[in-house]
Amino acid sequence: MEDDYLAPDGARAGIQVTFRGRRVVGMVVTELSRSELRSFFVPSGSGQGTPQPVPGLGVGDGLIELPKVKLNRRDHYKVLAVLEREAGFTEQTFPDPEVVGGIVGGVRRGRMRKTEYYPFAAKPVRVLLVLLVLVLIGQSLFMLLRSDPKPAPLDCAKGTLTLSGSTAFAPVLREAARQYEKTCPDAHIPLSNDSFKGSVPGLNALEAAGEQDKPKGGKGLGDRLAFSDGPKSGTGHPQLLPRPVALSLFTLVVNPDAGVKDLPLQQIRDIYAGKITNWKQVNGNDVPIHLVSRYPGSGTRTTLELRVLGDQRLPGVTASDCVAMDTAKPGRCEVGDTQALLDTVASTPGALGHSEVGAATAHAGIQPVRIDGYPATLEGVDGGAYPYWQTEYAYTYGEPPADSLAAGFLRYLSEEVGKDIIRSHGDRPCAELAKPLLCRPSG
Repeated sequence: MEDDYLAPDGARAGIQVTFRGRRVVGMVVTELSRSELRSFFVPSGSGQGTPQPVPGLGVGDGLIELPKVKLNRRDHYKVLAVLEREAGFTEQTFPDPEVVGGIVGGVRRGRMRKTEYYPFAAKPVRVLLVLLVLVLIGQSLFMLLRSDPKPAPLDCAKGTLTLSGSTAFAPVLREAARQYEKTCPDAHIPLSNDSFKGSVPGLNALEAAGEQDKPKGGKGLGDRLAFSDGPKSGTGHPQLLPRPVALSLFTLVVNPDAGVKDLPLQQIRDIYAGKITNWKQVNGNDVPIHLVSRYPGSGTRTTLELRVLGDQRLPGVTASDCVAMDTAKPGRCEVGDTQALLDTVASTPGALGHSEVGAATAHAGIQPVRIDGYPATLEGVDGGAYPYWQTEYAYTYGEPPADSLAAGFLRYLSEEVGKDIIRSHGDRPCAELAKPLLCRPSG
């Protein structure tokens, strides 16, 4: 980003290169890793009258200024400059170019590279090089004027994409959808409060859409995706194909008045088995325990039963409405989504619930609970110490066409921007694991 450059406030140029004893005869920017970078070096209004100067780009006597180009990882460009000895400079060798510029925090695994060529030849050779630079500039402008001034990336797809499924993974998908729409203006991914109702409802909705549309020729749906915390059941949804996307972390959460921050695994199982009904039994406060759970079909709930409770089912519901639950005695109620669960735990004395880590961390009214002393971290999962995790899967109805929006969005989630979004919510992209197709901890 522009703020990442080590340059004075208000400065247009991000990098300055000074060539002592030489003057710049010509300069062109070439070998751009992405065509979108060209807009940083081309005057606005090209082909529409007199072009305006490019902010931060300039050439002077012995000086080249480069603008603050927004570069993603592995992005690069090359600057080709033709230099000529200044009159009166008599030293046999030229000093190294002086580069003024840098990146906040340094450049990880990246650097500015210098390629030099010294044409110890007559003036006609230098004239030829200048002409070459002018030809390159002309070709660049010609290609720019022939094409869309803001071409979309090659992997962009057109149309409308419907997303459904996991409420725990919904924050990742909402952010990824917004970013994809910005990158691909012809793509539309509408999201509402009803878009994500849980893993099983999402799979059911995807299968129902496929059975209604009945795609022909062995093709799958290209306009729908469902996301699930964990794999589908072994015998259900035979038309739905899984693709692992991320390793997701979950955590137990309590109302702060419970007076606990850490619980041994066995005590957690005893709480959900009804053997422990008051927090004072585990050295907490004298408050009845109220279990707040997700509805059946939630991947967060299924993972809790499988990985934390040892395949133990939750006890029966004592109140159909969490608001009506008797707070003077222990009980259990259910809610429909992650945000409702966190809000209920925050407002219910002695409440214990379960949530995706990112959402729990962002909620001020609850206390995450460690398990056997271990917090919900990827390091704890890798080491086999933290049990509450699950693989997040994306499901398609059949194999979507390669040029479809569904296929394009899945590829986006596995590329750099998509992986950055996944990591920012506390999860780990499957592509970064030792066995990405399994997408499981290494420990």
